[in-house]
Amino acid sequence: MGGPSVEYLGLFEAETDLYNRIVLGTLLPGSVWEPLPRVLQSWLRNYLAGTLLYLVSGFLWCFFIYYLRRNAYVPKDCIPSKQAMSLQIMVAMKAMPWYCALPTITEFVVEKGWTKCFSSIHEVGWPMYLIYLTIYMALVEFGIYWMHRELHDIKPLYKYLHTTHHIYNKQNTLSPFAGLAFHPVDGILQAIPHVISLFIVPTHFMTHMLLLFCEGVWTANIHDCIHGKIWPVMGAGYHTIHHTTYKHNYGHYTIWMDWMFGTLRDPEEDLKKA
Repeated sequence: MGGPSVEYLGLFEAETDLYNRIVLGTLLPGSVWEPLPRVLQSWLRNYLAGTLLYLVSGFLWCFFIYYLRRNAYVPKDCIPSKQAMSLQIMVAMKAMPWYCALPTITEFVVEKGWTKCFSSIHEVGWPMYLIYLTIYMALVEFGIYWMHRELHDIKPLYKYLHTTHHIYNKQNTLSPFAGLAFHPVDGILQAIPHVISLFIVPTHFMTHMLLLFCEGVWTANIHDCIHGKIWPVMGAGYHTIHHTTYKHNYGHYTIWMDWMFGTLRDPEEDLKKA
């Protein structure tokens, strides 16, 4: 049985070309990016978009919770110092070029027809799209849970990779900027379940790309130490516990994997005990 036709694969190329025009065409002169090979255009677009998303969302969220609503969400003595946040930005910016290799490679394999991606929701219909999306998210949640847990349980991985992120282990050292402050290999390993899932379940390509960049906003959110109390979301209240105990709440979007595998610790229960 043959793979996707050249014409069909051209739909993915047209889509990534559109993203390039939106991002690169807005930020750079055409003479700078148009002569570049496709793969470098993709990397440059991902790098610029990822950097802007990280910095803009981080600065706006910090300004809101630490200054506009000072003491409303985070007690004054728990607000991280400017030095701590600057260090987190520095770590994230060093890793960002490497992070952006993952969506770039993803686009390459999708354009080659090596995944189960589809271009338009109308190809499968909304009911199947939602079913596929649910399976995709479950696979991602499962993969990130176990990847994150093994980065703790396998001592060399923790020592040489994950410890870079876990130097932020108190409320007054955690901030939205800590969300991407990882060793680059660590960050890629935790995001790679998004890519592996494309080879397993049919996935809408644009949805996948949006979810990858939503990671930037989500990781900022779960490092702000504000307990959102939205069950079953694995919000900042749960993730702050993870940064202080090192052995609970490995999940990403929801609490389900921690509940299933016995590593869940509820911030509400901690408050009752306190």
